[in-house]
Amino acid sequence: MIKLYGHELSGNSYKVRLFLELLNLEYEWIRVDLMKGEHKSPEYLALNPFGQVPLLIDGDTRLADAQAILVYLAGQYGGDRWLALEPLPLARVVRWLSTTAGEIRQGPESARLYHLFGATGIDIDRAYQKAEYILTLLDKHLSDREWLEFDRPTIADIAVFPYVALSGDGKIDLAPYPNVVAWIDRIKQLPGYVPMAGL
Repeated sequence: MIKLYGHELSGNSYKVRLFLELLNLEYEWIRVDLMKGEHKSPEYLALNPFGQVPLLIDGDTRLADAQAILVYLAGQYGGDRWLALEPLPLARVVRWLSTTAGEIRQGPESARLYHLFGATGIDIDRAYQKAEYILTLLDKHLSDREWLEFDRPTIADIAVFPYVALSGDGKIDLAPYPNVVAWIDRIKQLPGYVPMAGL
């Protein structure tokens, strides 16, 4: 049985849970209470020295980092439907995984951390600037396509989706980005889709 360690308000935990549901895989959800610091406990650090969620355990395989977990699940259980295998298409998907860890983290995710969790050390004006930049880019990119790459959803869409869709938690209005809003709605219509708080 696959085990997924995470927290219900973590967008990164959610994207893995969502993908497990889309793949129709059975798994055990193990809640890690971030508010109580369970992710920094000796027991959890023994499993994941980075002290972060999510963490996936599948038999002898132990993986941290949401994007890495998506790659593993797609390759192990999803075939080439969710992750292209040829070099150039694969690179196009990976670019969005990098964007998730870069511009989206610096923009919508940081704004959400600031407003929803009172995270200190975040320059909220810079987060808003980054959010406007990446949302404008996404809206333009989605102006002539339904999915981020190819004619079907891939893990690129699953990786980018949560923190963009949760922009409202960071007091970012998605109304100026109609193509992004339409893309969010398409993801919500996928068979197996499950919501999280805020969506």
